[in-house]
Amino acid sequence: MNRFKSLFGTQDMTVGKPLTVLARFSIPLLIGNFTQQLYNTVDSIIVGQYIGDTALAAVGTAGPIFNLLLVLFMGISTGASILSAQYFGARDRKTLSRTVGNTLLLTLGSGLFMSVIGYLTTPFLIGLTNPPAEVAQGAVIYLQIIFIGFLGCGAYNILSGVLRGMGDSISPLIYLIIASLLNIVLDILFVAKVRMGIAGVAWATIIAQAVSGGLCAVRILRMKNQIDINRESMKPNSVILRKLCGLGIPAGITMAIFSLASILIQGLVNSMGTAVIATNVAVMRVDGFAMMPNFTFGTAATTYIGQNIGAMKTERIKSGVRDLLKLALGVSATLVLAIILFGKNLISMFTTTPEVIELGRQGLLWLSFGYICFAVQQVLQGVMRGAGDTLVPMWLSIITTVVLRMPLAYGLAAMTRSEAFPQGSPHAIFASLLIAWVIGTILSIIAYRMGIWRKKLPEQMRRELEAGKVA
Repeated sequence: MNRFKSLFGTQDMTVGKPLTVLARFSIPLLIGNFTQQLYNTVDSIIVGQYIGDTALAAVGTAGPIFNLLLVLFMGISTGASILSAQYFGARDRKTLSRTVGNTLLLTLGSGLFMSVIGYLTTPFLIGLTNPPAEVAQGAVIYLQIIFIGFLGCGAYNILSGVLRGMGDSISPLIYLIIASLLNIVLDILFVAKVRMGIAGVAWATIIAQAVSGGLCAVRILRMKNQIDINRESMKPNSVILRKLCGLGIPAGITMAIFSLASILIQGLVNSMGTAVIATNVAVMRVDGFAMMPNFTFGTAATTYIGQNIGAMKTERIKSGVRDLLKLALGVSATLVLAIILFGKNLISMFTTTPEVIELGRQGLLWLSFGYICFAVQQVLQGVMRGAGDTLVPMWLSIITTVVLRMPLAYGLAAMTRSEAFPQGSPHAIFASLLIAWVIGTILSIIAYRMGIWRKKLPEQMRRELEAGKVA
């Protein structure tokens, strides 16, 4: 019974074999990421099967806009996760409590702010991607409803980051599974039964998100053995808020760059027609599953490194990074093999249109090798973030996304125009992404070896690392 209860508590990653504690932390996180992707994929399957390709294209067009406005939450989540990990590892209960209390305040304020901004700017932002009129109408309806319940989405993303920073990857998983099952039930009810159309999918999503965010908040308020959430800890603290923003803003900018690039790329995709838009949506949904190990082990790296820095356990860094790379590469390779073998079947879940299915299968083949490269990139950048260096990953993202990926996509599209694809081949979209991932991985390895991230460490740890004893 005690062992069962311990699964639902915080995990100290400063003791025990690195591979064991990383696997124990990462497996629930991986399942959680799978569930999160399933959460999004079910929406697309139900939309594609019950409403049609135009509605599927509308959801896909709305996706990059949603992700762009989500970056504020993700930036706060990154900062909160890093600080929570470091103060938890240092056994600094007072500062940890203040960090969590101020994070709760930021969650509430940012959630309400982004709901208003997102709702009001949705028509303008959708218009930037220049979709067909029938696609734009559905995208606006879907996205404005999503922003009505944006606080629930923000609460889950931010507060689950706090829980994971303290080593609790089980609770966010359980809450996400609950929300995902609720989302599926409500999707079927609102779309297949009540026939609410694309609006039904959006309402199902925000209700489920509110449940998962609320459960995370309740969990944190009940963690009385680790933190004290009271009037004192929730009082705005300028030092903590600056640290949260200092760590979170570069991470948020990184995600904003990805989202802005996605919006610009979506504009290129939209110019190619509804069939290509639907294809891209289906490929990106499968892509989300293939990317799960990468983001999972990147998050695990941030938590593991953060806790061990807080505990001043320098010797655990090298072995932890090595074990994380093994885990990430092994899981990614397995998923890539499954995608290569069953890519056509996976795309068929979203549509019955033969043209879309075949084009989607080819797109997945383009991206396969890139998933393995991206696994290495995410682990190494996770290490940098765990040490408190969020600037280098930001610049790497700017280089790979702005300098490389966007010019490549538009350039390759211009070079592949034909009678069949007057605006360029959709293969240009997938090829540009693969090239950017490969180059980004090479740059991440170089940045990690250069060791700029070590300057964020306490002086004693930095000397040990620079002396070549570890890492």
